[in-house]
Amino acid sequence: MSQSVPAAPAVPAPAQLMDQLAAAAAAYYRHFTALAAERGLTLVQGKTLSLLREPRSMRSLADLLACDASNMTGVVDRLESRGLVRREVDPADRRIKNVLLTEAGEQTVRLIRAEMMSSLTGLEQMSEDERRDFQALLCRVFPGTAAT
Repeated sequence: MSQSVPAAPAVPAPAQLMDQLAAAAAAYYRHFTALAAERGLTLVQGKTLSLLREPRSMRSLADLLACDASNMTGVVDRLESRGLVRREVDPADRRIKNVLLTEAGEQTVRLIRAEMMSSLTGLEQMSEDERRDFQALLCRVFPGTAAT
């Protein structure tokens, strides 16, 4: 009796990969949006908090979130009124205000991140080599996204 060798999967076209990446990003942000909403945050507010691993200027936040600086002011105002961030003068240039997480903001980011990780179990199941390869591929596709 002859055994048939399963055919190798078809190599996806770049457009197929782009569509799959778009679907993965949409699923990620749907979940992130839901978790942020559970804490009374909008998607942009949640993303702002997640970008504040280090103090950032309002301009830097606006650039990273691809929004107008005037919109960023409103986002930061609302986060500050909830005690999740604070502003402080940049020691190198007193005209610049940096935004920093408060302890409550750090806790909120930790909770959202932990819940996101609990749903992305595939990342935890990857070997160290697979994670390195995955990161290298992401950096190759999106050169400006090297992990910090």
